[in-house]
Amino acid sequence: MQNNRKNILRAFSALMILTLIWGYNWVVMKSALAYAGAFQFAALRTFIGALCLFAILLVLRKPLRVKEIPTLILLGLLQTSGFTGLLIWALVEGGAGKTSVLTYTMPFWVMVLAWPLLGEKIRGLQWPAALLSTMGMLFILDPLHLGTDTLSMVLAVLSGVFWALSVIVAKKLHQRSPDLDLLALTAWQMLFGSIPIVIAAFLIPAAPIQWTPYFIGAVIFNSVFCNALAWMLWLYALQRLSAGVASMSSMLAPVIGVLAAWVQLKEVPNGMESIGMILIALSLLLISVISIRKHLPVDPAMGQD
Repeated sequence: MQNNRKNILRAFSALMILTLIWGYNWVVMKSALAYAGAFQFAALRTFIGALCLFAILLVLRKPLRVKEIPTLILLGLLQTSGFTGLLIWALVEGGAGKTSVLTYTMPFWVMVLAWPLLGEKIRGLQWPAALLSTMGMLFILDPLHLGTDTLSMVLAVLSGVFWALSVIVAKKLHQRSPDLDLLALTAWQMLFGSIPIVIAAFLIPAAPIQWTPYFIGAVIFNSVFCNALAWMLWLYALQRLSAGVASMSSMLAPVIGVLAAWVQLKEVPNGMESIGMILIALSLLLISVISIRKHLPVDPAMGQD
């Protein structure tokens, strides 16, 4: 019993470290874009991150060969090309805190898209959760007073949609191939998904990368800590905690993103944005509670990579 408690405590500690890494990374990504174009930074982040995951597979002596390659390519296009590419593009013009909150509407989009794609109807407490998320997005977007960051906010919402689609594809993939290793799956989808971003980085004009110590540190932080280390912590936590509890705890990441952006980048949310963020946070909390009760968690395992 005592060993079990220690394991659970260690798992929660790993999850908190992971949440801090993912949450603070919104500020790191926003700051790094002062030294490189969006697609240049995204290409470095995803391609080097994929190499780090493959290195872990080799160290752990896990098999590199996987099946379901066409699905992994689709997953990479949704998860890495779509989700990661769009969120970094959103950060070019928008604030780190606001972008993190809008991107983390992913569980709401999973709930909405699961109806037509998986036949899972919205029921019970999911309806007020959906209403809270919708109201929250409307307060943040403020369609009656559109500003210069409208494109950024739309891109952030779309990144959450792509993330949700990748979760649904991953869920279907797990149903077909339950023995597929999560780490190998993540490495391959990230590699496949990084290819369009690398191509975009070469084709889209941008100023030369400024290889400052901060930018180099940001690339290392994203590729090594936010990918390799974060995935090890995530898998460690999932082995010892229910996926629902782990998913709920990871929802602290956008909260940390907002606070870090407030302190470091001086991004102070206005009244409408604050109300919207609170409504979305309440929605995510409600969705997480529902997920735990149903033992069918909305799992952001295919998220921050």
